[in-house]
Amino acid sequence: MKKVIFTLAFMTTLMATAQSTWKSDAAHSKVGFGITHLMISTVEGHFSNFDITATATETFDDAKFSVDIKTASIDTDNDRRDDHLRSPDFFNAEKYPAITFESTGFEKSADNTFKLMGNLSMHGVTKPVTLDGELNGIITDQRSGKLKAGLKLTGTINRLDFGVGEESASIGNEVEMTIHTEMAQQ
Repeated sequence: MKKVIFTLAFMTTLMATAQSTWKSDAAHSKVGFGITHLMISTVEGHFSNFDITATATETFDDAKFSVDIKTASIDTDNDRRDDHLRSPDFFNAEKYPAITFESTGFEKSADNTFKLMGNLSMHGVTKPVTLDGELNGIITDQRSGKLKAGLKLTGTINRLDFGVGEESASIGNEVEMTIHTEMAQQ
């Protein structure tokens, strides 16, 4: 009898901590950024082509994230500026078609917040970064019957550390990144 109880307890623990794959729902997700212009305002933009994948438990404990963003999909609501940002002056989207992030560590800071450490690769440069994460909630989707999670990831990088553009009085060096994502368990 003790063996049966131990086996059931062990199986329950394994099922509760089982990792599964989660994928972003592009229609309900956004990869955005903001940067200072002329030291008086903020220009915001986003990337419209991206893929976010996570491996996590049903409660998003100890999650591992992989993010792939297509640099040519940059959109700041200004075609001329977007073309300039795609050029060799900034992202050089032809030579460096993707910005990637691979997490290397996960540290829970409160019930619904965490720190996500990882390597950000952009413009041929890879640097460690730490993002702040917030789990907005997890529900069971009524249509699919699968779990869905809402998350927000934020962080700040220095674009010059990645060789994106040059020092300029007209644009800031610090870039605020914000990722809102709705993810579906696969």
